[in-house]
Amino acid sequence: MKLIDGKKISSDKRAEIKEKVAKIKQQTGKIPGLATILVGGDPASRVYIQSKIKACEHAGIKSFHHDLDENSSQEAIIALIKKLSENFEIDGILLQLPLPQNKDAQEYLNAISPLKDVDGLHPFNVGLLNLSKSWNEIIEKNILVSCTPLGIVHILRKSGITIEGKTAVVIGRSNLVGKPLSMLLLANNATVIMAHSRTNNLKEICKSADIVVTAVGKSRFVNKDFIKIGAAVIDVGINRTPEGLCGDVDFDAVKDMDIEITPVPGGVGPVTITMLLENTLKAFSNRRKIVV
Repeated sequence: MKLIDGKKISSDKRAEIKEKVAKIKQQTGKIPGLATILVGGDPASRVYIQSKIKACEHAGIKSFHHDLDENSSQEAIIALIKKLSENFEIDGILLQLPLPQNKDAQEYLNAISPLKDVDGLHPFNVGLLNLSKSWNEIIEKNILVSCTPLGIVHILRKSGITIEGKTAVVIGRSNLVGKPLSMLLLANNATVIMAHSRTNNLKEICKSADIVVTAVGKSRFVNKDFIKIGAAVIDVGINRTPEGLCGDVDFDAVKDMDIEITPVPGGVGPVTITMLLENTLKAFSNRRKIVV
């Protein structure tokens, strides 16, 4: 087994982003700004938000955080989002998901200006991704793409894992990971199979893949019967168990296999936050017509 070091990949990219932010400040006197919104007090969400704020500070990106009560009305949340969308100092807006029960996230995501949608979940940006013909087009047009899928492609490319011409299975069909990741892999010329809870013969399908990405949220769901020798395995799952955090892959069951794999923690997570910083820079560039 070869571990893919997400922390190292993330650290290298953050250093690059920090350098770009410093150059922007020196040349223009401007600083990219990211607004984060947390509705309610979910402990895990608060940890994620703090990690994002800390990452912004380290990169030199200005952070604007807003805490809202879990019982905040739809009108109050959307009013804040619109206020932030109109604030010229703010280049990106992140609404921390999931929201408290009975709140439909998409209604709020639709209220974010597409130009500030650093999570890539506004229908406008989803449409741009789906209409893109290639990875080069996505990069050249600075399209805002969901951070985890963008991070996964970054991990694969920086690890020297060939995507073009390979068969990739994505387990999970969420709007946040599965769907956009499938589009990104297609843009990189992979043959993509999107699998899910209703997929028949899932083990056999995964066993045929050169790249397996699992984002199902089930601890140790994927074992050695799913993975062929020589495959690259990207574990997006973050599951809290009595023994601590673990991924969707049964790490102990595959540790003796000749594969490349991201650990949990220390794999996809750090790179996802880094892609949030990258998207904030893209949003800054797109809004202000400044090449970064």
